[in-house]
Amino acid sequence: MSRLDRSLIANLPLFQGMEPAELDQMLQSARSLRVAKDAAVFEQDGEAHSFFLLLDGHVRVVKTTPDGQQVIVRYIRAGELLGIAHALGRTTYPASAIAAVDCVVLAWPGSLWPELSARFPSFGANTYKTVGNRLQDAHAVMVEMSTKQVEQRVAHALLRLVNQTGVKTEEGLLIDFPISRQDIAEMTGTTLHTVSRLLTAWEEKGLVTSGRQRVTVVEPHRLLMLAEGRAKD
Repeated sequence: MSRLDRSLIANLPLFQGMEPAELDQMLQSARSLRVAKDAAVFEQDGEAHSFFLLLDGHVRVVKTTPDGQQVIVRYIRAGELLGIAHALGRTTYPASAIAAVDCVVLAWPGSLWPELSARFPSFGANTYKTVGNRLQDAHAVMVEMSTKQVEQRVAHALLRLVNQTGVKTEEGLLIDFPISRQDIAEMTGTTLHTVSRLLTAWEEKGLVTSGRQRVTVVEPHRLLMLAEGRAKD
C-alpha cells in the first residue's frame, strides 16, 4: 500500500499544532477509502471498528428513532471527523453515515483511538472540541424542534447548511451538495409535503430558488428574520 502524504491533512484545523513527523506517524495507521454516493460509511448500532476523516465530499449523519423514523442529525463536510464513537465512550456507532456524494475518507482502527489521542495531545484536544461543538449543535436543534414552528425550523436548517457549505452564485448562496426536500424534512422533523409547500411559498417571495436536489438562498437576511419569527410579509 502506498504511503499517504502528510499534505492531505497538514492544513486541516483538526491537526493544527502537530509537527510534520507527527503527521507522518498519524497517517501510518490510516488507509484511504472511496465511498460511493448513497453508500454507508458505517451504520447505526454497528461495531465501532474505525473512525474516519472526510477528505472529500459530504456525508449525512442519519439516526433511526425507536419508532423507525429517520432523522438527519447533521451534515459532515470535508476536513471533519466522523465515527468518533470511542471519543464518546461508545463501542457502537450512535447513527449511520451516508455519502451524500461520492466521497474519499481516511480510516483508522477504532481501537487506536485512545493511543492516538494520548500520543498526539493537540489532535485529542481538537477532537474533543469537535465533539463539544456537535453536542452544542444537537442541543440547539433539540430546542428548535420543541419550541419553534415548522417554518422557523426549516429556515434555520437552510441557513445552517448555507453557513457550512454556501457557495456564492449569481442567484445567491447555493448549498453546495445535492439535498432533496425529503432530506430537509428529515432534518426538521416535518413532512415532505410541508417542506415542498414552504419552499414553493418562499420561491414566490424571492427568498430561495430550488430545483432537483439544489437549493439556493437568495435573501439570507430575510430568511433569518423569518427563522427568528421577525419576518414581515
